Amino acid sequence: MIIEGSRVLVTGGNRGIGEAFVRAFLAAGAARVYVGARTIANAQHLVGEAADRVVPITLDVTDAAQVAAAAQRCDDVNILVNNAGQFSMRRLVDAPDMSGARAEIEVNYLGPLAMCRAFAPVLARSERSAIVNVLSAAALVAVPGMGGYSPSKFAARAMSTCIRAELAGQNTSVTALIVGSVDTRMASHVKGLKESPATIAAAGLKAIEKGADEVDTDYMAVEVRANLALDPKAQEAHMRRSLSGERVTSERR
Repeated sequence: MIIEGSRVLVTGGNRGIGEAFVRAFLAAGAARVYVGARTIANAQHLVGEAADRVVPITLDVTDAAQVAAAAQRCDDVNILVNNAGQFSMRRLVDAPDMSGARAEIEVNYLGPLAMCRAFAPVLARSERSAIVNVLSAAALVAVPGMGGYSPSKFAARAMSTCIRAELAGQNTSVTALIVGSVDTRMASHVKGLKESPATIAAAGLKAIEKGADEVDTDYMAVEVRANLALDPKAQEAHMRRSLSGERVTSERR
């Protein structure tokens, strides 16, 4: 894939990692970047920087009508970045109800799946195209204190593999980005070194160019994968400490 001249859609593109992706694509010469946001006003600050190339769109990935409308409007897209995410900060059994877990599954798994389904025919119009699913180290090892977040990311990782196989025939690459510790509002509970959102976006663009299947984007993601391979049970026990309210870190103690 060549980024320059591409037409991109980034879900949850108005802040954090999503905003970093938007800026990275613009800097790399993308011809057009659609910025998906549940409230379109929240993406307007990006328009002033490249008014001729930035197009904010109202997009809630859990809303079937909005997903369909986005696919119809953004019919020139050849790169789709599924970045929108949900972390409800609830456990699975102790939560008062299942609304948090349902929201995480809807946004983190079913939402990206809906986007992939809607945009597959759009992506097929290009000789080469790409999907990037922004996942988490919590898709490699479950973090009990994060409730339904890990299960939703595990599902999204498996979904990435399945869709990669389904879309191989139309030359659409599907990359799963394994993101660890990043300096965003969603990761405020994480202790220690945090990468900037720009670092994650840069790794994402490199993955698109290479057509990579799965990429660990930062130190924590690499450490989690390494520790899991070294001693799965010890890594599971380490992650269990999150239930006591301890902050999550990649380092086992």
